[in-house]
Amino acid sequence: MSESILPRSPGIDLLRGGSILLVVVHHLGLRLPLHKTDAALFLPVPFLKGLVYNGYEAVFVFFVVSGFLIARHTLERDGGLAAIDWRAFYARRVARIVPCLLALVAVLLACHALGIPNYVIERDGQSSWGATLSALTFTLNVYEGRTGWLPGGWDVLWSLSIEEVFYLAFPLLCLTVGRTRWLVPLLAVLVLSVPFTRAAIVDNEIWQEKAYLPGMGAIAAGVLAAVATTRWPALASHARRRAALGIVGTAGLLLVMFSGGWLWHAIHDGYMLVLIGAASCLVLAAPEGGRPWRGLGWLRTMGRASYEIYLTHMFVVFSMVGLARLTSTDKAWGWIWHVPAVAVSWGLGWLVARGFSAPANRRLRAWFHARRVGVVTAA
Repeated sequence: MSESILPRSPGIDLLRGGSILLVVVHHLGLRLPLHKTDAALFLPVPFLKGLVYNGYEAVFVFFVVSGFLIARHTLERDGGLAAIDWRAFYARRVARIVPCLLALVAVLLACHALGIPNYVIERDGQSSWGATLSALTFTLNVYEGRTGWLPGGWDVLWSLSIEEVFYLAFPLLCLTVGRTRWLVPLLAVLVLSVPFTRAAIVDNEIWQEKAYLPGMGAIAAGVLAAVATTRWPALASHARRRAALGIVGTAGLLLVMFSGGWLWHAIHDGYMLVLIGAASCLVLAAPEGGRPWRGLGWLRTMGRASYEIYLTHMFVVFSMVGLARLTSTDKAWGWIWHVPAVAVSWGLGWLVARGFSAPANRRLRAWFHARRVGVVTAA
């Protein structure tokens, strides 16, 4: 979700925008469930549950998209994964990830120190400095698996831990296995392992959701999709093929979202492969260029600032829930807070992207470039 501030494909933007929309609705819906409000008088309960309970799955769509973008950009810049410029790769990751991460951690620490409800770390075995260290070393998922859930503002960093650990290893993988015939089979095994690595964890719900290998399997699927577009350009270059991939991907996502639990009961953790496969089809169906669908420009802009929205939306969620409870509209009228929550999350993320992370990204890239000409090129 954090590869580029300005993705070049409207289709990718829309996919990221839809994913971050589901994440925001999920985190608000856990506290103000849509299906328990008067919205159920007008819309089917299975539909409302599908909107609320697929935030976790949306993060895995982000993983696929991120893997696709990272690999595609590497292929474009360096001509092949085995030729990756690891210094430039790490410089871009630092410039993109670190400013917002440090700013968020600083704000969360301030909220904790001030004793603001929903931000205080008070569970036995946890501390603000333990959470900080885990966030900055991309092990927050391990910390939560060992000590329990952190407050929501910290908890969102579990996915960043998975993503960045994968990318710490990515250049090494490309420079070693990438120079052999084993890279694609290795990535394929990682993808296919997702149901088994999830099912193998039976005594820790948090770790089952946030373990490294399942998330890395989704990222690997995105990398494979990018490699496929290079090895077989015709795969997604024809309009009919793209349409077919788009239909299959959309059908798969809808099946996962609105199966009402039937899919999980039928294939258990195998449903994650349906989700990852659907997301892979959709990234293949979204080539560079083209025009976005009319009326969905707002969703595309959400996708363009998805990283910033993801990191900051819990501030909006907690504020909206507080207002709902203060005004006694958190029950039957709880549905009225979802649209403003999405709108404010969008606005806050956009402001952070334009006013902070984009300028910081440019300055850091310029700083790296000044010290080694050619290290960092424009995204």
